[in-house]
Amino acid sequence: MSYAADTTPPALAAPSAEAAYEKLAERFRPVFARIAEGALAREQDRVLPFEQVRWLNEAGFGRLRVPREHGGDGIGFEQLFRLLIELAEADSSVAHLYRSHFAFVETVGLESVEFRNRWYPKVVAGEIFGNAATERSGNALGTTGTKLTRDGGGWLLNGRKFYTTGTIFAEWIAVLASTEGVEGRQYAVVSTTQPGVEILDDWDGFGQQLTGTGTTIFRDAVVPDAHIIRRSESTTHEPAFFQLVLLAVLAGIGRAALSDARTLVRDRKRTFNTGSGELFRNDPLILQLVGQLSAKVFAAESVVLAAARELDAGADPDLDLTPEERYIRGELAVEKAQLLVPELVQSAAQQLFDVTGASSTSRTKSLDRHWRNARTVSTHNPAVFKARTVGDYEVNGTTPEGLHSIGDARTAK
Repeated sequence: MSYAADTTPPALAAPSAEAAYEKLAERFRPVFARIAEGALAREQDRVLPFEQVRWLNEAGFGRLRVPREHGGDGIGFEQLFRLLIELAEADSSVAHLYRSHFAFVETVGLESVEFRNRWYPKVVAGEIFGNAATERSGNALGTTGTKLTRDGGGWLLNGRKFYTTGTIFAEWIAVLASTEGVEGRQYAVVSTTQPGVEILDDWDGFGQQLTGTGTTIFRDAVVPDAHIIRRSESTTHEPAFFQLVLLAVLAGIGRAALSDARTLVRDRKRTFNTGSGELFRNDPLILQLVGQLSAKVFAAESVVLAAARELDAGADPDLDLTPEERYIRGELAVEKAQLLVPELVQSAAQQLFDVTGASSTSRTKSLDRHWRNARTVSTHNPAVFKARTVGDYEVNGTTPEGLHSIGDARTAK
C-alpha cells in the first residue's frame, strides 16, 4: 500500500495533548524501564521494591498532582492515569502501592490553605503517604476500633490496621480513627518513623504480593492537632479517584500480559502436534488469539482513560458544575468502568496461556502472575454492587452513595 505525500495533517499552532503527554512520559519511561527489568525476579524472590520507590520519588513521581504554585507538576487526571498504566505494565505492585499516596494528595487539595501549605512541601520533597483505614474485624460499620485520645495539647493513637497498602514504603500514614468526644471518624496523619508505629510485611495474598499490604500497629503514637483531618462524607471525587487507580493498575497488568504474549509467539520455535506445523508467529489461529487479547487490553485501557476524562471534566471550572454534578459525573464513570475493566483484563491474562504451550506454566516464567495480580486487584470492589448502583441511577435517578466504611455487617433483626 502506498501513501500520498500530501496526506499528513497540517501542524497545529500549539502542542497537542498527545505531544504534551509524550514529553511528560519521556521523563519517567527510563525509570519505568529500570523497574521492569527486575520485576520478574522480585516477584519470584518476594523482594519488596524499596529501591524502585526511591527511584520514582527522586524523579518527582509523587508530586505529579501537586499544583504548580506549590512546586508540583499540576497535571490532569488523564495524564496521571496514563502514567500509572505505564508503571503498572512495568510492575503492577509498584503502581498499586502509590494508590494511597495519590489519594492523600487529592485530599490535601480539598483542605484549608494552612493544611495545603503544611503537606504539599513534603510531597514535593519526595515524601510519600500510606494508608491505614481497614481493620480485620470487630468494628461495626461507621466505627473503628482504632482510637484517638486526648493527651495534653495533642492526641495518642492506638489500634491495629490491616490492608495498609504502601505504608511500609512511606514516610507518613493517613490513619482512620474514632476520636474521643468527636462524632464520626477522623484521619490522623502519622509519621512511620516514630516509636509508636510498627509495620509488618504479613500480606499473604496470592497476587499483588509486593505492595506492602500488611498490618500496621499503633501504640500511643503521637499525633499533633494539626495532623487531624475532620473526615467528611460530602460528595467529592475522592472515592472515584481511589477506585480508578485500581482500574489503571488492571489496565497495566493487561498491557504486561500482551507484551509477554508478543514475545512468546514471536520467539517460539516448537509447535503443537495437532497444529498447522507453522511457526506460531505465522499461524493464523495463534495470531487471531493474540489479536483478541490485544483488543481486550485496548478496550480496558480506553475505558480507564474515558473515566479519567470525566474526572477532568468535573474539575473544569469552565463547565460551572455544582458539587453534586461533579461527583455524579466522576462517580458514575468509574463505577461503569468497574463493570468492564476487571473482566477484560482477567480474560486477557487467561488467554495468554492459549497462545503458547505447556511450557508457559513453568514457574520460572511466572506468567500466572498476571492473572493472579488481576484477580487480586479485582476483588477490592465487587462489580455486582457497582452494577446495582448504576442501574438505580439510570432507572430512578438515585445519586450513587457508598457506605464510606468497612466493618462488620449490621445484625439482622
